[in-house]
Amino acid sequence: MEENLYVSDDVTIPGAELGVVASRSGGPGGQNVNKVASRVTLRWNVLASVALDGAQKQRLAEKLASRLTVGGELVIHADEHRSQHMNRESARARLAALVREALEVLPDRIPTRPTRGAKRRRLAGKKLRAEIKRGRRAPSEDD
Repeated sequence: MEENLYVSDDVTIPGAELGVVASRSGGPGGQNVNKVASRVTLRWNVLASVALDGAQKQRLAEKLASRLTVGGELVIHADEHRSQHMNRESARARLAALVREALEVLPDRIPTRPTRGAKRRRLAGKKLRAEIKRGRRAPSEDD
């Protein structure tokens, strides 16, 4: 049984909701890869979770739509370490970070006007670019 996963002060995922499956990892590694089930697949059903309220579930479903299965499960694979324990911890940390980032509500941007200096710099850059392009032209008959 998995232990609870702390995500933030108001969200803790119960360990019973986390499904962990170990399998053999691919790639180089010799005999160890063929014998040891070190790859970890962590599954968590976002839509059926009791750790989240309705608004949080809705937000996660929108933010992580490309990562959720049809049934609403978030699946994370971890096989970067040689030990199953380290991969399990890595997958749990990635899940917590994903959920924390998706639930973070950013403040609305307050639109501001460009400063006088910013306008001056922009126009100076445009003048410089125009001068460079003017220098590329074929000489006119006046010259």
